[in-house]
Amino acid sequence: MAVKIVVIGASSGGLSAIKILLQNIPQDLKSPIIIVQHRHRDSRDKLGDLLQQDTSLIVREVEDKDEILSGYVYLAPADYHLLVESGYFALSTDAPVSYARPSIDVLFESAADVYGEQVIGVILTGANEDGVQGLKMVKSHLGIAIVQEPTTAECAVMPKAAITAVAVDWILPLEEIAKKLVYLCDYINKQ
Repeated sequence: MAVKIVVIGASSGGLSAIKILLQNIPQDLKSPIIIVQHRHRDSRDKLGDLLQQDTSLIVREVEDKDEILSGYVYLAPADYHLLVESGYFALSTDAPVSYARPSIDVLFESAADVYGEQVIGVILTGANEDGVQGLKMVKSHLGIAIVQEPTTAECAVMPKAAITAVAVDWILPLEEIAKKLVYLCDYINKQ
């Protein structure tokens, strides 16, 4: 079993959390990272520019039908749901889920449906419960679930909700999440 993709969800406080996470991920990570960060619908392109300063991986906002490639950090565009298909992305303007578009649940559920046990789902800081249902789906498809230690989150609502609802594999501070991702992607992909 190889790790095909890493999906990450964040909301309130997410920019800082994602920056710390990406600073600790090497350029040679074999699995692509796909991120949903809740943000205002008019915040186009700014998030990618901010995150690119903190990583040697290539950061880009997804366009419909983009191929999923290693060495990239993919961002859900503002005001679109991001879905994973087999080897590529799809964008949707369906109604918000848990008051959010993009929705963490939509990304995680689609990734679990397509890649099953080859998915790592990560829930970071946030002020709502978006991502909980998606992380449940990742676990039900035998994927790996990691959640930010709530005491280290700028807003602990989302991590606490995930821990309460899902049998997560690890609850870790940000720097440890990065190390665990590197280990899992490297170790599992060499098996």
